[in-house]
Amino acid sequence: MLHEPVIAASILSANWSKLGEEVTAVVDAGADWIHFDVMDNHYVPNLTAGPDCCRALSEITEATIDVHLMIKPVDAMIERFAEAGADIITFHPEASQHIDRSIRLIRSYGIKCGIAFNPTSSVDILDLIIREIDLVLLMSVNPGFGNQAFIPYVLDKARRVRDFIDSTGRSIRLAIDGGVKLNNTSEIAKAGVDTFVVGSQLFGGNDYSNTISSLFREIAIGSSTSNQIR
Repeated sequence: MLHEPVIAASILSANWSKLGEEVTAVVDAGADWIHFDVMDNHYVPNLTAGPDCCRALSEITEATIDVHLMIKPVDAMIERFAEAGADIITFHPEASQHIDRSIRLIRSYGIKCGIAFNPTSSVDILDLIIREIDLVLLMSVNPGFGNQAFIPYVLDKARRVRDFIDSTGRSIRLAIDGGVKLNNTSEIAKAGVDTFVVGSQLFGGNDYSNTISSLFREIAIGSSTSNQIR
């Protein structure tokens, strides 16, 4: 079951000297979610912001804050981001010592839980945990930095995950993160993705409204083709 499409603005590509203004601007322009990448210079080779920044953003926007934890170990930070205003917390299975325990910890705060997979990571674990999660996030770049090129083979992975989600009958979002551009958005939608994490394509321009409108047009084209195929 495909959800209504969502554009999650990845603030990794925003101008951090005026982050609050950037968040307000992209939400006003039509972005649905704010995608908040958390990196620890351990699990991934970069370092970003922590829960205090998340809390500050939660105080200026009513948009869904989608926290993507690229940290290891992950459990110690789940509580802090949940209390800082995260609406969704997504983590990588290999960053958790006990995946089921991490899922239960996120859910104990009454927020949604996502599972993220790197480009070459197997998604077989979904067989065991699909009934416990709300979102599957497929990385279409190797995590750690913004403005990387989209890895095409992740589309095959997306199609397989979409078919699996549909076979369960569960209402689970399928997201892609990394290298999402106007020239590939329709193909991503065609693969069954309904949640699009967009960074440099959005924040790299000055007209956020036009970019978001154009992205939604491409999503509509791809989704229409996907529905015809199915």
